Amino acid sequence: MSTKTFDIAVLPGDGVGPEVVAEGVKVLRAIEHRLHGVEFALDWHSVGAGEFLLSGDPLPASAFAACGRADAVLLGAMGLPDVRWPSGVEMAPQLDLRERLDLFCGLRPVRLYHPNDTPLREAVAGAIDIMLVRENTEGLFSSRQERHAPDATLVDDRLRVTRAGSERLFHAAFREAAQRRRLVTLVDKANVLPSMAFFRRVFDEVAAQYPDVRTERVYVDAVTLYLVRRPHTFDVLVTENMFGDILSDLLAGLVGGMGMAPSADIGANAAVFQPSHGSAPDIAGRGLANPLATILSVAMMVRWLGHPETVRAANMIDAAVEAVMSDPTRRTADMGGRLRCDEMGDLVCAKLELVSDKALPVVARAS
Repeated sequence: MSTKTFDIAVLPGDGVGPEVVAEGVKVLRAIEHRLHGVEFALDWHSVGAGEFLLSGDPLPASAFAACGRADAVLLGAMGLPDVRWPSGVEMAPQLDLRERLDLFCGLRPVRLYHPNDTPLREAVAGAIDIMLVRENTEGLFSSRQERHAPDATLVDDRLRVTRAGSERLFHAAFREAAQRRRLVTLVDKANVLPSMAFFRRVFDEVAAQYPDVRTERVYVDAVTLYLVRRPHTFDVLVTENMFGDILSDLLAGLVGGMGMAPSADIGANAAVFQPSHGSAPDIAGRGLANPLATILSVAMMVRWLGHPETVRAANMIDAAVEAVMSDPTRRTADMGGRLRCDEMGDLVCAKLELVSDKALPVVARAS
């Protein structure tokens, strides 16, 4: 049997990024030996604020070229609060990757594994299972590269919505819903902003092509209330770039925090997988970071690769994380526990050895 090798560009990044990526790679290597005819070749690159301090470029050309060649990219966290451009904004090579590789579809899944992990009353494990689909290349982020004079008395940002960008986003959201519970909720501000009224009009046109998927439309301010009051009623949320940026943190807070929030940024020809949390330099090097968001991002990555064996690997990783999280005493510091970052990674690897993949469905999520 011939072996399929998947090339993975690995960008550990800043702060806790290298620590959580190390655990993600540990899990990837632990699952690799259970696969048939599949292996992973890892290509490591330095990217981020730390790299800027070394070379003057937070995203070196060699690293970007490697991301373009790779089958997928695994990213840790980028940016440091004290390392900024002259405009005052932080360096964000992860945003550069989204825009330059046209990774228009941001997937932000959250799931509640145990009732002890949510601040909500009467939440049931499994009842919170939401996929946020975020537009990544337009919206209110579209003018972030514009420069303004230091003595400017007015600075504004532009909320950009295009038909082409919206259509491809909505198709991705409906494909996700078709593999889940068949409900898509559009989150917008169509009662106030003309750009959002247009966004909704395009959504309605695309929705007509998916008669088997239910739809609803909710203003962004209202959805923040409903997510706290009745999160179990949502399946797939689809929204603009900035709204998605904000809502993804709210969603993470419902299920235990940013350490439980994986993500994928997907385009037609490339994809980047990373935890949704930041670099957290205040705890870097202390073993306090939660690696589960990265480990779950690895599961998303191998599922996206689409090979039957990598899909099987994703199912096994998901099952191992679920087994670990079923015991509320096994938590890292961010969730009130005492496990170190590497200890959590070891636990997931140990559960991988016990997971029977024969009972797991070999079904790939649409992306």
